[in-house]
Amino acid sequence: MPQLPRSRPNSAAFPLRAQASLYRYSLSFSTLRGIPALASDRADRSRHGALRSTLHLARSWYGSGERRLAWGLTALVILCTLAQIATALGLNAWNGAFFSALERRDQSGLAWQAWLFPLLALLTMALAVAQLWARQILALSWRRWLVEHLQGRWVRDGRNYHMALLPEAADNPDQRISENTRWATAVSVELGTSLFYAAVNLVTFVGLLWSLSTAIPPAGLALPGGMLGIALLYAAGGTLLTWLVGRPLIGIHIDRNQAESEHRFALIRQREQAEAVAMLGGGADEARRLDQAFARVVGVMQRMLRQERQLMWIASGYGMVAATLPLLLASPSYFAGAIGLGTLVQLGQAFAEVVRALSWLQEHWPQVADWRSHMERLMALEDSLEAAGRLAGKGGIAIEEDAGLLALDALTLRSPAGRVLLEEAEAEIRPGERVLIQGGSGCGKSALFRAAAGLWPWGEGRIRRPARAEMLLLPQRPYLPLGPLRAAVCYPAPPDRFGDAAIAAALTRCGLAGLASRLDEAGRWDRSLSLGEQQRLGFARLLLHRPRWALLDEATSALDEIAEAGLMRLFEQELAGVGLVSTGDRPGLLRWHDRVLRLEGGRLVGASPAALPPLPAPGRLRVAHAHALPEQRPAPRPDRAALPARAQAL
Repeated sequence: MPQLPRSRPNSAAFPLRAQASLYRYSLSFSTLRGIPALASDRADRSRHGALRSTLHLARSWYGSGERRLAWGLTALVILCTLAQIATALGLNAWNGAFFSALERRDQSGLAWQAWLFPLLALLTMALAVAQLWARQILALSWRRWLVEHLQGRWVRDGRNYHMALLPEAADNPDQRISENTRWATAVSVELGTSLFYAAVNLVTFVGLLWSLSTAIPPAGLALPGGMLGIALLYAAGGTLLTWLVGRPLIGIHIDRNQAESEHRFALIRQREQAEAVAMLGGGADEARRLDQAFARVVGVMQRMLRQERQLMWIASGYGMVAATLPLLLASPSYFAGAIGLGTLVQLGQAFAEVVRALSWLQEHWPQVADWRSHMERLMALEDSLEAAGRLAGKGGIAIEEDAGLLALDALTLRSPAGRVLLEEAEAEIRPGERVLIQGGSGCGKSALFRAAAGLWPWGEGRIRRPARAEMLLLPQRPYLPLGPLRAAVCYPAPPDRFGDAAIAAALTRCGLAGLASRLDEAGRWDRSLSLGEQQRLGFARLLLHRPRWALLDEATSALDEIAEAGLMRLFEQELAGVGLVSTGDRPGLLRWHDRVLRLEGGRLVGASPAALPPLPAPGRLRVAHAHALPEQRPAPRPDRAALPARAQAL
């Protein structure tokens, strides 16, 4: 991050600072990493300004439980900044006295100034370090609170799931929470502190410049206020020119961040799909796609570099003129003897400080563009979280907890597009019952499963269900958190909830005895384990948690029938008495359930168990006893001896 203005400004170094600022921020933009922004981000820019977004996020922190820390750090930054400005004013006076002593050839006065300078230099360095520390701690504390606030809202109450259902939700909230918070808080603190410094510095040195200008004969300067009037006009002209030339840079930075994100997203996708691409021999096509993605980055970069070159012309010339102009204008008065050398040096430095304070926007223009883009992405995330909360709360499905059973009362489910999946369904599942839900693809089995879990907002009616703590859900692909294996097996409980012996026994019972010795091994278990092994691990969770209810959504789809039977047998042995609701269309599942619910035509229709027909097309939900369904037997294998010789050789 760029440093704040030094306490003792060096007017000759002004163009170098401007160049360094542009160069640093061109590098910082190149390090930004994200995922492509949706069109909703551009729509959000019309609703939220960067300043309004910053004030909203800051107000939330300054009014939170950490308000004492926030206000204390802010006060420390302000005090350090004021002390820096006072030191800068003292250094200006020291320069005047030092050069006046040189002009008078006053050795004793020069010696005194030589002894005084180390004290001022040490104070300047100490204040610079203290202000930097306070500013960094302020930004870090704000970011920590903001990350905890955003990620807490994101993962609680199923908002992360509901955000994925929104058509124009902020994309990749993980990147926004991780990256955009880092830059938004740091740049906000940087800009706020530098703006405060510039404002106080302006007030301080305006008076000094005015008083020094009165020492110059009026004939030397035609403008009212002398040097002060020239400084105001010069800074106004430079700021206006910078705004006109640099205004397109904000949009270019946003486009560049998006192009960089798209290229990185393409690389990540290539890494995730490496096996499929290699098996299909699609490397050449993928290389072409990656080249096209990076070509867009290069195109936007060329636009940005062209715009920054134009700004560099202005910044370089502006700084050089600002360092020389006051000396040239005041030199006739110096040669006429109206002012001394010390006054001339003080006048030049005061002029440079006033111009620099008035040129705050010009000097920080690239940083302002960066700050604006990050703030808008964070506010887009805030809007999406609010929309996800409204989506979860506006559903017409009433959930009644602690019912002791699972029941559907006049339940109607719809797809997000409004298509009726289930209409006026009535069903009741008692504790200890084992019920299988069947139906064709797309008929609404998963929607019914999610509605029972409280995650499906589209519909109306009522669901009575057990308390959430009494249920454990096993989806088709279990979630395996990062970290040691024991954390994946014990999830959602803490890793230390169960002992090693209990975990090893559960893994062994579910056919994962080879993993029992790797409980403390950390890794990406969702990648190192096959889907079948992940499903076995899900059943190991059931053995550890022993819930009163188990909801299985295609939880054995990756297993063969023998392995499936071994796991389902748990509900007749170790998990006997556990209420079971599962989905799946395999005939082998029927024997492990007492009843079957079939989806047909969007309604819940009762039927005689003996008269239940084969699995129909998607739509209706029918009820029958599993033992009344026709037994599914594999076709008999032909006698090998009766096959032709060629077939026997295969």
